[in-house]
Amino acid sequence: MLTLTIMAVGGVTVLAAWRLVAARRLSVWVAMGIASGGAGLAALATGRLALSPRLAVPWAVLWGIASGLALYGVTVAFVLVVRRWPVFDRHVAEIYDQRKGLALPVALVLAAAVIAPGEELFWRGLFQERLSSAAGWVVAAAITWGAYVIANTASESLPILAGAIVSGAVWGGLALWTHGVLASLLCHSVWTTLMLARPPGGAAAGRASRSGVAWAAPRARPGSP
Repeated sequence: MLTLTIMAVGGVTVLAAWRLVAARRLSVWVAMGIASGGAGLAALATGRLALSPRLAVPWAVLWGIASGLALYGVTVAFVLVVRRWPVFDRHVAEIYDQRKGLALPVALVLAAAVIAPGEELFWRGLFQERLSSAAGWVVAAAITWGAYVIANTASESLPILAGAIVSGAVWGGLALWTHGVLASLLCHSVWTTLMLARPPGGAAAGRASRSGVAWAAPRARPGSP
């Protein structure tokens, strides 16, 4: 019962955090650091998480890192093509908004060591594993992926949503394959680190990253106060 409560509260909390970011009530760092980090700690507290029951840990580490590198490459190619769509281009620029950011080293620690691991511990480590006990791993992976996408839809950001759809499927697939969270956690952290250190958003994003500011809260939309 406690695990189900954590799953429900954690999912709603992540969705609410994205809503606060979209409404510019909180920065993405504060909102997602608290929501994802807290959800990850709660998942750890259940004692249900496993690293890699079906794949030796060294192989899970290698596959996690390699998958993160490959996912970054695919993301770069995707962004460079889709940025020709003005709306998507604007949303990418909003993510790397220079006006609402942190120094890059601090951002890397928060994103790759708090937010990304917290998401994996909660969604793939607890949520997917718990559902697998009742519905099997394949169904659990599909339901977890759907819930993760729905929660990220609240961000009202096309790049965030696209990342949730594609990356969420990759991370869920790794957890499905290994029956654990280690590979997906490493993949997510490697991908996040590269997305901040070497942003695929073009010149503007690169300047934002080099100036020590990246992955910020969205700008106000035209006509907003």
